[in-house]
Amino acid sequence: MKNLDWSNIGFEYMQTEQRYVSNYKDGSWDEGGLTTDANVVINECAGILQYCQECFEGLKAYRTEDGSIVTFRPDLNAERMMDSAARLEMPQFPKERFLAAVDAVVKANADWVPPYGSGATFYLRPYMFASGPVIGVKPAAEYQFRIFGTPVGPYFKGGVKPLTLCVSDFDRAAPHGTGHIKAGLNYAMSLHAHSVAHAAGYDENMFLDPATRTYVEETGGANFLFITKDNEVVTPKSDSILPSITRRSLVYVAEHYLGLKVTQRPVALAELADFAECGLCGTAAVISPVGKVVDHGKEICFASGMTEMGPITKKLYDTLTGIQMGRIEAPEGWIRKIM
Repeated sequence: MKNLDWSNIGFEYMQTEQRYVSNYKDGSWDEGGLTTDANVVINECAGILQYCQECFEGLKAYRTEDGSIVTFRPDLNAERMMDSAARLEMPQFPKERFLAAVDAVVKANADWVPPYGSGATFYLRPYMFASGPVIGVKPAAEYQFRIFGTPVGPYFKGGVKPLTLCVSDFDRAAPHGTGHIKAGLNYAMSLHAHSVAHAAGYDENMFLDPATRTYVEETGGANFLFITKDNEVVTPKSDSILPSITRRSLVYVAEHYLGLKVTQRPVALAELADFAECGLCGTAAVISPVGKVVDHGKEICFASGMTEMGPITKKLYDTLTGIQMGRIEAPEGWIRKIM
């Protein structure tokens, strides 16, 4: 294992030894394999540079309590990436090859996987982009699929403090657009909105539905999860929300481990004050508690407050991280042991 101060590394890119590359040309993917070269060399007219044909995933490898190295539900990442590729008129990278490539990158960089209990993990970034030249507006003919890994520290250093969000004046996605796929273009257009929110002193945006601007969607980087005053878990329903793997896992945990009622339905901005707790869920932080939402000067405060996670959010967090780290028995198929 690398000699790093694992408990103090940040959530930033750190170059590791090996990454996986496969190229698509003449209608098929090549054999693919590992390389030590961290640089991507493409034509100046590559489709990714001209028309932003790109999609990506994010998942983590962990050292569990018994010393194993595992990944968490990577099959769902493979399937979601296939869905993203299809929506962007890109070739799908087969699920079994995706899983084998993840395994290969983790094994090749096993010394970079942080020790159990350090709070750090090994973040994996699979991505695919149009590498072939294209000048007319159309899909490219050639693509590259890659995976690299980097050790990362906890998303929030010094503990998880409830966040303050603002209702954004910007739209994250168009109706019937690309909001439900994990494409870089969705994140690029959210950067300005994030900068505006941060400059005003907020931690994140709350994006509303683009059609009526009355229903809660997501933040652009994470899905919402609400807890009612009688401990019902509610998640927003929309066709332009990214189907978060963490959210789907938390919903299962709520129902099957904690015995809570779970409902997926449209959540109106007007009803936020009725909820006891609110959280943002995603790969990086699992759940980040939200203490307050500001709607153009009007403060909506959750009963859980601004000092710590609400009790149900904390149970969800502790149970899911316990499953990921091997402290709690996982549902069948959730944990993929690599070594």
